[in-house]
Amino acid sequence: MRILMLVGIIVAMFGVILIYDARPITKKNFGFGDQNEATMGLKITGFIMSIIGTLLVMLSI
Repeated sequence: MRILMLVGIIVAMFGVILIYDARPITKKNFGFGDQNEATMGLKITGFIMSIIGTLLVMLSI
């Protein structure tokens, strides 16, 4: 159960980092035209990952 909680915390933290740093990540890896679409995709991915990580933590309690 502790391993599941640890994995959930790591996934949730990675999701929050993706949400917060989406714009700098896309500036570094994409051209100007693709930045807005890539930023939106990274934020959605981060949001879903943070929900999954939170659910893993809640299920391991």
